[in-house]
Amino acid sequence: MAEHPAYPVGLRLAGRRVVVLGGGQVAQRRLPALVAAGADIRLVSPEATPSVEAMADAGEITWEQRPYAEGDLADAWYALIATSDTAANDAASAEGERHRVWCVRSDDADRATAWTPATGHSEGVTVAVLTTDARHRDPRHTAAIRDAVVEGLRDGTLVAPHRRTRTPGVALVGGGPGDPDLITVRGRRLLAEADVVIADRLGPRDLLAELPPHVEVIDAAKIPYGRFMAQEAINNALIEHAKQGKAVVRLKGGDPFVFGRGMEEAQALAEAGIACTVVPGISSTISVPGAAGIPVTHRGVAHEFTVVSGHVAPDDERSLVDWPSLAKLTGTLVILMGVDKIGKIAGALIAHGKSPDTPVALVQEGTTAAQRRVDATLATVAEVAVAEEVRPPAVIVVGAVVAVGPHGTA
Repeated sequence: MAEHPAYPVGLRLAGRRVVVLGGGQVAQRRLPALVAAGADIRLVSPEATPSVEAMADAGEITWEQRPYAEGDLADAWYALIATSDTAANDAASAEGERHRVWCVRSDDADRATAWTPATGHSEGVTVAVLTTDARHRDPRHTAAIRDAVVEGLRDGTLVAPHRRTRTPGVALVGGGPGDPDLITVRGRRLLAEADVVIADRLGPRDLLAELPPHVEVIDAAKIPYGRFMAQEAINNALIEHAKQGKAVVRLKGGDPFVFGRGMEEAQALAEAGIACTVVPGISSTISVPGAAGIPVTHRGVAHEFTVVSGHVAPDDERSLVDWPSLAKLTGTLVILMGVDKIGKIAGALIAHGKSPDTPVALVQEGTTAAQRRVDATLATVAEVAVAEEVRPPAVIVVGAVVAVGPHGTA
């Protein structure tokens, strides 16, 4: 006679007694979910792992430091039996059967009255996977299915249409330094749900090709500016599409608030009464040097790093950067948007005390297939940048950390 499959159900355990027998690795893995469910957890075990003991110390569970005894399951709604004593597990299972308490057994799933599914979570949805055929029960297989579904929901490759009305608005999404795999999970999911995407040229362009055909993709560099300045035109485009009831993603390179004018867009949306979500991105200030083998900090070399914009030269009255103070720092200097001004920047740093021999690296199109690194010193960087035809986008790193990695000399 074929075995009946398990009936899947979600238990609402908030405020209800759950008994856990055994304080080892199984309990350590299962307890956090029970705590998150709001269960009234009583742990019965002579010993516990440090992590389980910490939960007891924090008041998340009640620990009775002793072996299982008859009657421990009398007031329970659910039990996890995970001791190393088979006789105690059998006795606890029998007690659970008498009291009609659903019991999970870590040592013998066939003798349990409940099974723990492989679970994962994504944006308010719990994915639970159970094996329906007991003859081919393989926890690794169910976990792999769980992982595939959850990852698909998180990164947007598995899209479930929203049946409820969505609140229109704009998401300012940091796309990361360029490699499409370096966008955040939340950013990728919002892209998959968007009706309109307004993208910067520095955003991860490869992701745009994955969007469904109905998504309108707008190149921010090609928005007709008319009498408006570029940023004002972009703000107006965001507001216009959001007011049409569309879900809009503003896809930016790096992080929206690191030289990305993200706050200007957020302020414009707030003034227009448009809901705005900010999704941080991996900034090129750290990720690009890292991808080129340069740590922005390193023990015994640099205890600090400073990020500045180089789009305005040091001798320009519009500059807000205190170059004399930067020249005195011993840490790492990371410069964005400074390729065409690097000669004047290097000259200012040297003039205010920075050694001409200070190592410099220019990393062009970092994290992409076209990434390349060019090394120089403050004294030679202007000449080298021209000779090597370094072009934006490029991150410039100044400091001793340039010589630490595999491309350095230290």
